[in-house]
Amino acid sequence: MFRQPAPHTGPTTPDVLLRVDSLLDDEERQIRDTVRALVKSRIAPDIATWYEEGELPVRELAAELGDLGLLGMHLQGYGCAGTSAVAYGLACLELEAGDSGIRSLVSVQGSLAMFALHAYGSEDQKQQWLPDMAAGRKIGCFGLTEPDFGSNPAGMRTRATRSGDDWILNGTKMWITNGSVADVAIVWARTDDGVRGFAVPTGTPGFTAHTIKAKMSLRASVTSELVLQDVRLPDSARLPGATSLRAPLSCLSEARFGIVFGAVGAARDCLETALTYSRSRMQFDRPIGGFQLTQQKLADMTLEYGKAFLLALHLGRAKDADGLRPEEVSLGKLNNVREAITIARTARTILGASGITGEYPVMRHANNLESVLTYEGTSEMHTLMIGQALTGTAAFR
Repeated sequence: MFRQPAPHTGPTTPDVLLRVDSLLDDEERQIRDTVRALVKSRIAPDIATWYEEGELPVRELAAELGDLGLLGMHLQGYGCAGTSAVAYGLACLELEAGDSGIRSLVSVQGSLAMFALHAYGSEDQKQQWLPDMAAGRKIGCFGLTEPDFGSNPAGMRTRATRSGDDWILNGTKMWITNGSVADVAIVWARTDDGVRGFAVPTGTPGFTAHTIKAKMSLRASVTSELVLQDVRLPDSARLPGATSLRAPLSCLSEARFGIVFGAVGAARDCLETALTYSRSRMQFDRPIGGFQLTQQKLADMTLEYGKAFLLALHLGRAKDADGLRPEEVSLGKLNNVREAITIARTARTILGASGITGEYPVMRHANNLESVLTYEGTSEMHTLMIGQALTGTAAFR
């Protein structure tokens, strides 16, 4: 029988127009709503100040995020919640609607540092670190990128050499989120047998971390340089399951998956801000939302937001079913971050001069997304990953 949905009686929202709720089950909606409420009550009131001052109360927030089970939430056991990939993605979406720096805190903790320990660590290492990290009592960071080696991690210069039963680590890591507040650093180093990973307690002699200041992007995030100078570690600090560069790259795929959803959150916040502003901002004796050019911008942003959300959800369902290949994650990361930046820039034009102030989140999101576009794999590298999958030829080698 033909059914006609009831018409909207007034202005609607992008999520209602796209029927987002109908695509999620009860648990997914509950997790989404819980994280959204946290962002509204705990992040939104202070994020503009944190961003302007270039500070973030990492340990305080980590404890609160841990209480909600958001740290390593997609991992099983050791105090982790064991949720689905989609639920984790929705949490990342809501966190990044607050700020990319908040999502980065959770992504680096759970999908890089904790995932590395969970996937490649010994049982003793898992017991030592994971329960406290899941609770937010301990902070982790992930040391792969170096000053001269970002897109080509295989060229890393950090080395680990044998010294009796111990290892001696020397090298420098750059652009490391949480680095100067971390309790443990997962450091990747070249050895005579290939790339290996080490769980380095940050209090180990020879390990130092320096906070990077004067950032124009991701200001509400702790970004650091790690320096390892003759850091001596027992062999028990080595991640026994990590036997090649494939190990850290698999961790990056986990973190990139969170970005696929997270960028959609930043886009939604910009879109909703522009939509609200367009209804109240008056020009020529009428709201600017009543002008055709403004409505075209709002419609185009809603379409791209909706397609990005559907792509993220599709990849999340596939990941829960049978996992994702790296090039599939590249599809989501490349498209969703690129479209989120476009939405942020378009939203800024609707806000006019107000859009560049800290009173509204749009320019903050736009600045943050410039970093998201290049970290965890630049847009160029993800383009070439997709190209390699399509042609069978690696253009970057």
